[in-house]
Amino acid sequence: MEEDTDFRIRFSSLCFVTDHVGFHGTIKSSPSDFVVIEIDEQGQLVNKASDEPICKVNKLLPEPDTLAKKPKLELQNLSFEEKSSQEVSTLAGCSDDDQNYEPGSEKEDTIKDGTSTCEEEDIDVLGSLLGEKTDELLNQFACDVKEKWNSKTELIGSSPEFSLGRILDKNQRAVLHSAVRQKFPFLITVGKNSEIVVKPNLEYKELCHLVSEEEAFDFFKYLDAKKENSKFTFKPDRNKDHRKAVHHFVNKKFGNLVETKSFPGPNYSADNPNVVITVRFREKTHKHRKRSLDCQERKDIYTAFTLRKENLEMFEAVGFLAIKLGVIPSDFSYAGLKDKKAITYQAMVVRKVTPERLKNIEKEIEKKRMSVFNIRSVDDSLRLGQLKGNHFDIVIRNLRNQINDSANLRERILEAIENVKSKGFVNYYGPQRFGMGRKVHTDQIGLALLKREMVKAVRLFLTPEDLDDPVNRAKKYFLQTEDAKGTLSLMPDFKVRERALLESLHRFGMTEEGCVRAWFSFPHSMRIFYVHAYSSNIWNESVSYRLATYGSRVVEGDLVCLDEDVDDERLPNSRVHLVTEEEESANTYTIHQVVLPVLGYNIQYPKNKVGQWYQEVLSRDGLQTCRFKIPSLKLNVPGCYRKLLKHPCNLSYQLREERNADVKIEGSHIDEATLSLLISFDLDASCYATVCLREIMKHDV
Repeated sequence: MEEDTDFRIRFSSLCFVTDHVGFHGTIKSSPSDFVVIEIDEQGQLVNKASDEPICKVNKLLPEPDTLAKKPKLELQNLSFEEKSSQEVSTLAGCSDDDQNYEPGSEKEDTIKDGTSTCEEEDIDVLGSLLGEKTDELLNQFACDVKEKWNSKTELIGSSPEFSLGRILDKNQRAVLHSAVRQKFPFLITVGKNSEIVVKPNLEYKELCHLVSEEEAFDFFKYLDAKKENSKFTFKPDRNKDHRKAVHHFVNKKFGNLVETKSFPGPNYSADNPNVVITVRFREKTHKHRKRSLDCQERKDIYTAFTLRKENLEMFEAVGFLAIKLGVIPSDFSYAGLKDKKAITYQAMVVRKVTPERLKNIEKEIEKKRMSVFNIRSVDDSLRLGQLKGNHFDIVIRNLRNQINDSANLRERILEAIENVKSKGFVNYYGPQRFGMGRKVHTDQIGLALLKREMVKAVRLFLTPEDLDDPVNRAKKYFLQTEDAKGTLSLMPDFKVRERALLESLHRFGMTEEGCVRAWFSFPHSMRIFYVHAYSSNIWNESVSYRLATYGSRVVEGDLVCLDEDVDDERLPNSRVHLVTEEEESANTYTIHQVVLPVLGYNIQYPKNKVGQWYQEVLSRDGLQTCRFKIPSLKLNVPGCYRKLLKHPCNLSYQLREERNADVKIEGSHIDEATLSLLISFDLDASCYATVCLREIMKHDV
């Protein structure tokens, strides 16, 4: 295969954030040198029930289960706050039973059950974690804010703030965030490098212009508690325009978290048209809504399992499993994509297959370098992103210094790892997202789909590489003839995606409409994968431009994340802040808080040169009017935000010498020893180990 020159140029232009020298080495010498284990939403490794050794790395490094676990918080009387902090990620979108969602005056019960009974505990927590002096100063700060608001005095300059100091333990920070917001709903807390800063909640003040302060106070306590299946009801209101304003405010500020509905209030009549607005937390997107014929839903069978695969592309693995089980690839769901040249462990769910049926094919799939275990019945499918992250055990072989570097190699390696451990790495999307080493990259197909050039997208997908093998001969034949039926006879059975597309083209033809139907032979997760690849590539380019233009300074117009403890890209617009000129001068934020938008229809852009750059790139690619919705393919891309920098967690490493085969020099044999690095770490979901290693080693890997 010819060298992928475009790919090399693309990734050699990416930036570094650290200033060490780095070193050379070889990764992925074999699949067993690169082991990826998914970490589920509970922080557990998905291979935990397996007794088999994962690879040699685990014998020398701490056990993966130990690395994935978070320290437990040792505090007394934290029943409510502890629950709140743990439920932030799971209850924000939890499903409610529509049949149990009745209008009425639930506010008082909700507040009593969720917050009032815990006020003493809030005080205890603040006193025990902050100390008496800091607790007093916090109370004084809260009183000052309320006095200024009550006196109608506008806050001059930047918003006042009060620091609670640095709290190194993440769990303790979560408890403090919750405790402060529950006691003082008119304040917000934000994280800055393990420091918790308290500020006035301007959204609270804005709501007080629409409803009574008592209602605003209770609403923000309800919102922060995130209590499962709870509801909040505003006071009865006869004014339709006023109700509309309240609906608009809540949905604009918190629409990603809650939804509002109006219901007739107590003693409703034509003469007394009082209506109440009820708020509840939104359902998770992956939960099925209640259907009128829910008996059909009960017939669906879901079987969860852990898939272990070795040196196998994920879509190929899913296609093979689908054939053996007699289902289609879209019946499988998973939380994330995994590397090909690796040993990977990931959670999966298959629909319409019983656990017994899956167990029956275990021996057959072993021939394909796959195995399944942890097989069990579950109630629903998985969704992309439904994971905490991934654990990596990696061996880097044949270590050596950079060219013209005569320093001690061991010291160079130690310096590099410790530097990235403390400063992090540029959070680029990795090369495997774009189809490394191929003529056509996945983002090129995604761009064609966004421009609704369906025929072009199909031709790009079926573009052959410069290899003389059955797959590429079949692709070459198709591009020359557009004979889908003839191409099918040439395409090997294991190329499941290509065959599915060709079968559809044979049926519907190589027209725009026929190609739209052909794309539906892929599951939704695969169709949107190509569009996401385009957005990912633009994000990579935007980060390089941002760092080249402004470096590590946080400047006016940058976007920053107000919550440092957010672990994924599901940041609502309300938690993304536009840096002001005053904040730039005061160095209010650090580069670790800066985020950039991943393209979609529901994002805001930076208000500086980076924002202008986005618009220029969209024009360059013919997407200046694109709404990032492709109705014909049922694809909607809302977009999200992604942090510029990330840190590896639970990092450990070990150097060892390896003896290679004897080397013959002038008639005598000597043992040649080379140095290998065994490194283990955890990364958040959607972060790439190869990108982290690139920062450590300071060259493309």
